Amino acid sequence: MKPISIIVAIAENNAIGKDNQLLWHLPEDLKRFKKITEGHKIIMGKNTYYSLPKRPLPKRTNVVLTDNAGEQIDDCVMAYSFDDVISICDPDKENFIIGGGLVYRQFLPIVQTLYITKVHAFFEADIFFPLIDPDNWKATEIENYFIDDKHPYNYSFVTYRRKS
Repeated sequence: MKPISIIVAIAENNAIGKDNQLLWHLPEDLKRFKKITEGHKIIMGKNTYYSLPKRPLPKRTNVVLTDNAGEQIDDCVMAYSFDDVISICDPDKENFIIGGGLVYRQFLPIVQTLYITKVHAFFEADIFFPLIDPDNWKATEIENYFIDDKHPYNYSFVTYRRKS
């Protein structure tokens, strides 16, 4: 199986977005995202791609999943199905699912690692991350951070590994 992981920031109520936008600005989360994903393939739906402040994200292979056969986006690798994504994924290094909600739900059953930024607040949203079932996942790393002048919410970086 190819190494596929999910990276996402979620609120206490599993909110991840509203109106195709992120719900918060946490500079350390953005730095972590960049550090973890640079040099890798990142897989996203078309709405997520168009929500990015800079497109395509530099120093990564941007894979865009769309159900519009033949659609092309400059400087991106296009995928038209779940199986296309799997075939495009690198067999030798981690591949990252970066959103949105539907893409997370599609791939959650097969990924081995979740890189979660847990934002310790509740938000109104229209997109939510699926519940992380403790029967299937074990938190292997947790780093807690607190409100400061650049971060208006307490948050934690949590890495989960799928239980065998």
